[in-house]
Amino acid sequence: MPYIFLIAGIAMLVLGGDALVRGAVAIAVKLRIPHLIIGLTIVAFGTSAPELIISIRSALEGFSGLAVGNVVGSNIANIWLVLGVPALISAICCDQKYITRNLGFMAVVSIALVILCYYQPLTLWHGAVLTLLLAVFLFDCAMRANAHRKEDRALEREADELIEDVIDGEAGELIGQIEENAGYTPLKMATLIILGLVGLGIGAELTVQGAVSIAKAFGVSDSAIGLTVVAIGTSLPELAATVMAALRSHPGLALGNAIGSNIYNIAGVLGITALIAPIQVDPIFLQFDLWVMLFASLTIVPFVLFRLKITRIVGVVFLLAYGIYIYKVVELGRVNPINETQLVTGAKQA
Repeated sequence: MPYIFLIAGIAMLVLGGDALVRGAVAIAVKLRIPHLIIGLTIVAFGTSAPELIISIRSALEGFSGLAVGNVVGSNIANIWLVLGVPALISAICCDQKYITRNLGFMAVVSIALVILCYYQPLTLWHGAVLTLLLAVFLFDCAMRANAHRKEDRALEREADELIEDVIDGEAGELIGQIEENAGYTPLKMATLIILGLVGLGIGAELTVQGAVSIAKAFGVSDSAIGLTVVAIGTSLPELAATVMAALRSHPGLALGNAIGSNIYNIAGVLGITALIAPIQVDPIFLQFDLWVMLFASLTIVPFVLFRLKITRIVGVVFLLAYGIYIYKVVELGRVNPINETQLVTGAKQA
């Protein structure tokens, strides 16, 4: 039964997030809100909704390991898994405009998270720092896109693609589909949003219950489950987007998608979660997982700086590295399982 809960929960999170984004974007398009604003707000937060809901629910119920593991595990998966799989299909170019700048932002928020975790539990002021970094990132993206538009109206599409790359590879395509689809009536838009919200709520509940039950059954920590099964599950939208982009001969979208998603996971998901509920950070994260997350980020630095391609061989190496990491997480989770009662007690004391 826990497996059914977990699979059903992740499926509802993915479907609920997609329905919510489509309904919200349809409303924004009807109201003639610029694509820039839609991409930076509705699409960005909507595609991060599964991670956000899981983290908030886990923190509120005292399973902080699941909340942190979900984000850290997703960020590692976004580099080695989400970039590794499409690289097997088509080489990923790393010469997109502003990609170096966005990589710098990802490095800043990743290092900031590691530093803040040493001053745990993550509380209101930690959340404020992370969300401030997110606001700075969004402002910088908006300024860059608007600068392009002012220089030359012909570059307007390029500015839209900047936001598309930074936030999510599906953003531009999604907006275009909705604009061309006259069937989005007010009733349909409202229905999509309601179904999305309901799906996210139920999906989060089922995922947390299933993940914690599996952790208990196998004697692993909820952190290990969050870093592996839940992280991969909530990264499915990003993986699907990058694979489709590679099949359509646009593998370059994968890199921007991965970097943008990692920035949102840390600054947005953990930042907002910390504003709502305190998050205990298990020592194993500071000893191992956070450093693996930083290392995974460093593995793409040479490709970005020297404009190299992430080839099929590199993709295989990335996937092997991810497989080794998953094995190590499960091994550490069995050797050093987190006591559920201690987690709950620690969260209440904070």
